[in-house]
Amino acid sequence: KLCGYLNKLGIKGPIKTWKSRWFFYDENKCRLLYYRTAQDINPLGSIDLSSASFDCKMENGEGVFEIRTPSRAFTLKAISKQAMMYWLQQLQMRRWEFCNTQSRFPSNGILSCLFAFVSCFVFIFVDVVDNEDFLPLVKTPTEAVGLKAASLPAPQTSTTLQNISLKHPWTEIQNTVYNICGSKQLWGSNGNVFSFDEFQEHAENVDEEQEAEGAGDFKEGTLEDGRMGPRLNWIRKARWMNSGFPGSEELLREKNSVDKVSVLQQQILTLTEEVKSQKELVKLLHKALEAAQQEKRVSNMYLTATEDKDRLELVRHKVRQIADLTSRLEALEQEKKELEQILTLRDSHIQELKEHVQLLMEKNHAKQEVIMTLTEQMARELSDPLQEANTITVETLYKQQEEIEHLKDDIDAYKTQNQFLNSEIHQVTRLWTRVAENEKALLMKCACLQARNCQMESKYLTVLRKLQEAVPGLPNSHAELVKNLIQEALQWDVKEEAEEALSFELNTALCPSSEYDEYGFMTVPDYEIEDWKLLAKIQALEIKSNKLRSQEIVEKPLRDRWNSIGELNPCAELKSLIRSGIPVEHRQRVWWWMVSRHCSPAPGHYQRLLEQSRSTEHPACRQIELDLPRTLTNNKHFSSPTSQLIPRLRRVLLAFSWHNPAIGYCQGLNRLAAVALLVLEDEESAFWCLVYIVENIMPTDYYSETLITSQVDQRVFKDFLSEKLPRLMAHFEQYCIDVSLITFNWFLVAFVDSLVSDILLRVWDAFLYEGTKVIFRYALAIFKYNEEEILRIHDSVEIYQYLRFFTRMITDGRKLMNIAFNDLNPFPMKLLRNRRSMHREELEAELCELEQIKAAYVKERAEQGP
Repeated sequence: KLCGYLNKLGIKGPIKTWKSRWFFYDENKCRLLYYRTAQDINPLGSIDLSSASFDCKMENGEGVFEIRTPSRAFTLKAISKQAMMYWLQQLQMRRWEFCNTQSRFPSNGILSCLFAFVSCFVFIFVDVVDNEDFLPLVKTPTEAVGLKAASLPAPQTSTTLQNISLKHPWTEIQNTVYNICGSKQLWGSNGNVFSFDEFQEHAENVDEEQEAEGAGDFKEGTLEDGRMGPRLNWIRKARWMNSGFPGSEELLREKNSVDKVSVLQQQILTLTEEVKSQKELVKLLHKALEAAQQEKRVSNMYLTATEDKDRLELVRHKVRQIADLTSRLEALEQEKKELEQILTLRDSHIQELKEHVQLLMEKNHAKQEVIMTLTEQMARELSDPLQEANTITVETLYKQQEEIEHLKDDIDAYKTQNQFLNSEIHQVTRLWTRVAENEKALLMKCACLQARNCQMESKYLTVLRKLQEAVPGLPNSHAELVKNLIQEALQWDVKEEAEEALSFELNTALCPSSEYDEYGFMTVPDYEIEDWKLLAKIQALEIKSNKLRSQEIVEKPLRDRWNSIGELNPCAELKSLIRSGIPVEHRQRVWWWMVSRHCSPAPGHYQRLLEQSRSTEHPACRQIELDLPRTLTNNKHFSSPTSQLIPRLRRVLLAFSWHNPAIGYCQGLNRLAAVALLVLEDEESAFWCLVYIVENIMPTDYYSETLITSQVDQRVFKDFLSEKLPRLMAHFEQYCIDVSLITFNWFLVAFVDSLVSDILLRVWDAFLYEGTKVIFRYALAIFKYNEEEILRIHDSVEIYQYLRFFTRMITDGRKLMNIAFNDLNPFPMKLLRNRRSMHREELEAELCELEQIKAAYVKERAEQGP
């Protein structure tokens, strides 16, 4: 059992008192209970150790330590330093065991306590072999800790009432009555902290162990009790006095050792110089050897030469070498003379310096003689005070020696304190790491549960809708009940549900359950038709479920890849990342990079267009004013005429109408500019984005008065639909469905107001990077996504009704992206251009034929007269 008497610091305003308390560790709850005496049955209070940190400050006094919980700090005092270290070490071990075995998580107070006491100390880190073995195990102080301490009387205080706890009067009364009634018989049966039989059985062994430990400590001479301090100081003082006055034999030994060291150092220097000279000699010998070998090779060549011409050439070569060496020798001689002159000048300068030094030495010698004379005179005059000074010096040296011994003791104490604090930091860090890991696992589990809950809720709403549609003959009471259930489901506030549930976040927001998303689009659109409201609620729940499930698996790795990208450069990896969707925090930067890479914005051009629009009214101004209130009505930034983005959108559209007079303004440009404003935020950037889309991405005449290129794209799309989805196209032909009535607006505004905001912005990411073929891919993918649902409808009116809103029921953006870029066979841009040119010729021929018919009709009407 971890139990024993400790003094607890109580604070009552300015009054601070130490009260003796019996402390006992409860293993089941990881709490430290404290009583007035060991015989009490009810505790006065408890300290939660599962979220606590421990600290000891040597400045507070011997045996004082602190237990810091998130709500309060407890200051305790043991009878000795050894007892304090034992308590701290044992509490650390018990806290670690409890946190490992119990399926619970310590609160974040551990981390705050760690930071609190780390900031109070400057640690002197010591060398530790094992990271966890900071402090060796402290021997158990059996006289102060354990069951034997329970039989000892409680430490007495200065006054009788000082130890009484006035904060717990009822507990004090209960304990007093219990002690008076003879509680010894109840110790084994009432569930108190001790077992009396156990104490009786082990009492003798405890005595023997205590005596053995006490004897061992005395033999080793390491007295931990603070009361032995004065005796130890007197022993040190005696040793110092017996050693004699500093400066006798010890000083001689030190002086001899210093002389030996200086002699050895001088020998080392001499040998080093000798080695250097030998190395120089070896280098010279090597050079001489090389010259001799060269001479030998030349002589051999001269002897082996067969003709006189060769020998003559060798002789001439030798003569040239001799001449060269002679010239070099003359140069060296000249250099030697110059160096000798410099050396002579330096010698004369050195001689002058020596003479100056000699004068300074003589002057210094004269000063020293004067000082010695004055010193001898003062010594003769003050002979008696000198003896007194010697005595003071001896006492001062003794005090300094004693102070050094005390400082050594303090160093040992601080080392022990440092070791414990290092172990505390290490253990608390391990606990915090484990808590963080468990918390992350719990967050992921909560995310999965929340996703499953959204999925179940959407299924419930779908069942209600099917029940309302499929069973028209329900009784009035049942139909009214179904209607009430649907109304209640539509009135659920998703935000309040998320706040009442466990509030948590992953590295980024999992899926903020709010009324609007990051760009201001409504997560649940407010439709007037009740069936559409229910479908919008079902769709919002499905989207939230998909986001929660894919957050850790898909979104987080994708965001990490984007964070690792520095400068943007076109490549296959960037193309793949853009197709997967650009994170919100990177979208603005990437969009502007794509716009500026192709458009080359001219400085000041936008401002000049604004000035022109203010001075002159454009013919399209009225149509722009009519379209502004109808722009992105499901977005909070454009839903009201007083919204901040409405004037900015007006200026962007007017500037474009002056920038491109051939187009001016066309219905649909307002939605393109609005999306650009939401993402890029700056209106000039949104203007250049609109210019980039109309003039660079889209083909010519796409937004002209005749919209001829837009009509061409509808015919091209029908061709692709027949090739990629032949069953669906045959189904449309069977019921005379013209898909261009639905898809024309998709191509004109790049799916704005057709797809939910999250999927729409992913489509725009790829659309701005790859061009119009992305619109064809996603249009085909949308029909592929809902193909089976459309094939089950066998009525043309129902098919048209379904096609009006079926894009809003797409909830899985990842699935749609995989269909668009992976499942459908790719078609290159060259094929798209060829199809466009072919259908353009056909359409122009048809339009020409229509013009001829129109002209013939007008001529015929004119001939008939009035």
